[in-house]
Amino acid sequence: MHNHTSHKYTHHKDTSDQHKADCQSHSSCHCPGMDKSHANHSQSDAGASCCSTQNETSTCCSNDDSTQQEKQCCSSDDEEEGDSSVGSPTENLLLNWRVKGMDCASCARSIERAVSSIDGVVSANVVFSTEKLMVEAGSDISDDIHTAVKNIGFSLVSSNAKPSSKSTAFITVQQLREYGPIVALAALMLLSWGIGQVSPVFGQTAFIVTTLVGLVPIMRKSWRMMRGGSPFAIETLMSVAAIGALFIGATAEAAMVLLLFMIGECLESFAANRARKGVSALMALLPEDALIIKGGVRHKVAIYDLRPGDEIEVSPGERLPADAELLSDVASFDESALTGESVPVERLCNEKVPAGSLLVDRVVRLKVVSQPGKNAIDRILHLIEEAEERRAPLERFLDKFSRIYTPVIMLMSVLVIVIPPLAFDQSWDTWIYRGLTLLLIGCPCALVISTPAAITSGLAAATRRGALIKGGLALEQLGRVKTIAFDKTGTLTEGKPAVTDVLSFHGTDNDLLAAAASIEMGSHHPLAKGIVYYAEQQGIVLVHADNRKTLAGVGVEGYFAGKKIKISAPSKLDLVLESSITQQITTLEQEGKTVVVVLEEGQLRGLIALQDTLREDAKAALADLRSLGINGVMLTGDNTRAAAAIAAELDMDFRANLLPEDKVSAIIELNKQQATAMVGDGINDAPAMKAASIGIAMGSGTDVALETADAALTHNRLQGLADMIRLSRATNANIRQNISIALGLKAVFLVTTLLGLTGLWLAVLADSGATALVTANALRLLRQR
Repeated sequence: MHNHTSHKYTHHKDTSDQHKADCQSHSSCHCPGMDKSHANHSQSDAGASCCSTQNETSTCCSNDDSTQQEKQCCSSDDEEEGDSSVGSPTENLLLNWRVKGMDCASCARSIERAVSSIDGVVSANVVFSTEKLMVEAGSDISDDIHTAVKNIGFSLVSSNAKPSSKSTAFITVQQLREYGPIVALAALMLLSWGIGQVSPVFGQTAFIVTTLVGLVPIMRKSWRMMRGGSPFAIETLMSVAAIGALFIGATAEAAMVLLLFMIGECLESFAANRARKGVSALMALLPEDALIIKGGVRHKVAIYDLRPGDEIEVSPGERLPADAELLSDVASFDESALTGESVPVERLCNEKVPAGSLLVDRVVRLKVVSQPGKNAIDRILHLIEEAEERRAPLERFLDKFSRIYTPVIMLMSVLVIVIPPLAFDQSWDTWIYRGLTLLLIGCPCALVISTPAAITSGLAAATRRGALIKGGLALEQLGRVKTIAFDKTGTLTEGKPAVTDVLSFHGTDNDLLAAAASIEMGSHHPLAKGIVYYAEQQGIVLVHADNRKTLAGVGVEGYFAGKKIKISAPSKLDLVLESSITQQITTLEQEGKTVVVVLEEGQLRGLIALQDTLREDAKAALADLRSLGINGVMLTGDNTRAAAAIAAELDMDFRANLLPEDKVSAIIELNKQQATAMVGDGINDAPAMKAASIGIAMGSGTDVALETADAALTHNRLQGLADMIRLSRATNANIRQNISIALGLKAVFLVTTLLGLTGLWLAVLADSGATALVTANALRLLRQR
């Protein structure tokens, strides 16, 4: 059996029947987190059918009451389904493994080239941070892939394999393999030096033997890299330089070159492991098995066998194996590994708890809600994998530059060796030595690692602080942001509007609430949920309204007790209200409240006012951003008076009465003035996030918002925005410093080499030293505060 998992791209076909059944079983479908007034509430409900989440296997489409947007969504799904089975003559497989033995990003590129050269491989991608190899192939060619990867010095294990735990042995096999050659070479060099003190001739011979011993692993790896499509690897440069040094009799320096190179490689490996430590810790959060309860009997199963709806039991000190809803009354969970929150969070019955959370206080039962491989941990790892594919422009440039740079340096070295002796009758030994030195000086290691080392460290530091940034491009752009646009509901506010006023003009307040709540039942819109919750708190028995439907851009309506009830924003009414009622609405809105109007058979029945509360850290977060020179602006679908009250409290600019397309226009306008980020949590915020220079999602937002965004705050603390921007600016500064170090040292030693002031050992020391300096400088970001 091969260590891989495979998925056919035509999987849409397998779920099509279930998808259609789900569509037909819902009269309407809603998605949470909308920042709209009640007029736009209906539109958000209608548009929710185009929402898909990572936790669900099917989408939801409305019935005959659906809007044109919904119908397009459903038809596009059907088209995609048809295309997957008809339009594609061949079925490609996705093969996944974890790679063992990678030390640096260049190793990942070498593996990609080696695998891509195999017949039948459509594409190959290696994610260095998660050590994952993903191959798209026309057939199962696992054996060929294993062989190709093994031939260049790496190995593959199952993608489901957990990172190896720390060994209790004094010296592990991995450490022996990594440090053994260095210790052996250093010992041989010391022995050779001792022999040279007694007999220079035997000492020279001993250094030749020492160099040849040190060359064996390096030349073996160089040969593997050549076979894998990387002829200009650093190992090739080192092999040429060492052999050349032996040729001109610089035996001691040849051995020193190899020793310093091996030390430099260890430094790179150390930096890579430090940067990957956060990802490995994240992967290790999931337990290997879970205690499932079926028919009152408990038994252990592998976490990959868990399915939505399964009931599991977790004891204190254990971590959740999947995303789950709490079935017990209350429990405390330590979610710090995912959110950065150090204080345990108290969860109530039916609340969702993410996978990897640590149970603190009591034995509890939970219901699994996530599919295998699609829990909170898996989603974070998927974001990290996406992030590595979205490399910063400078990183992509340096990667391409190094492919040209290395052959050019080799050509220059040849010219330095050949021209002076042939054209000016200079000594061959002298210029061979200088040419070899130039070859080592020109090694691009420090330059190539300067950007990815800083970005990897920056991304790892952000993850530790509860911020997910999707790649170097997003991390780089964050530092350039000058304006941040905020959605209101669920972003600046808690997103849980509460009813503050009920004004009934006919009948009792409870009768008004009963009618309104019955119409709103089933909706996930914050205003609707607020009305339903308040009615239940008043002890009102609710029944579902008949023929409930949303009115795009207006509100919602249905039949309650045989009468047509319509709920709308005041600005969307067809009838003219009395001046006294208009004044009441104005007064409520000036207090920062959102007002909805309830009509019965076209006649005014009453008013309901709701008010949301600001997040505790909203004021502090905006003050923090202003200290960084960043302006804040609120974009909301709420009415102007309510928006003005919130904006005044936060001392920020605002734009109100905005539909999703209006938010996009506002973002485009702001972007023309200066780089603008958009922060939101709902489906209606996704287009604006995409239009912004960078989109940032709140962790509690919808999956659509999280997928669209370039970054996300998993802990929901707005003050994390300033932290992200500081980290981005620090990373950009770190990159500039690293490039200056790499190029500066090369420029200095290039001149000294041509003047004959720099020897081979100093050349490789300069290169290894530059790599070490760049690496150490990048690791400072892990301690960034």
